[in-house]
Formats: sequence, structure tokens, C-alpha cells
Amino acid sequence: MSDADTEILQRIQGLVDEEHRLRDGEEPDAARLRHLEEQLDQCWDLLRQRRARREFDQDPAAATARSTDTVEHYQQ
Repeated sequence: MSDADTEILQRIQGLVDEEHRLRDGEEPDAARLRHLEEQLDQCWDLLRQRRARREFDQDPAAATARSTDTVEHYQQ
């Protein structure tokens, strides 16, 4: 795993930790939770792009974060 992948995973863990703290509160901040969810989706998307590029012998560093609008409207 590359240093960049490790940094993305650390960012994901930080976002997840914050999300858990917010959800454990008495009145979670809905706007902040939505923002965290969007950031998580972007991070996971970037990590998947990097892994796919590596798998197909392409430069993972060429992967870029996609807009929130893009990653929020993917078909599952």
C-alpha cells in the first residue's frame, strides 16, 4: 500500500470517528453528518480509483477526487 493510500485511509478513519461521535450525541448535527457522509464517499471513491489504476498498470497518482455531486449520484 502506498503512502497516499495510507493517508486516504487515515482520513476515512478520522471522518468515521467524527461521524460516530456526532451520532452518539443527543442531537446530532444533520448538516454536519451529511457533509461527513459526502466526504467519506469521495474518499472511498478516490481509493477505489487508485486501486483500479494500480490493478491495470496505470499510475494511481493520476486518480483525482471527484465532485460530491458525482459520487453521490452513482448507481449502486
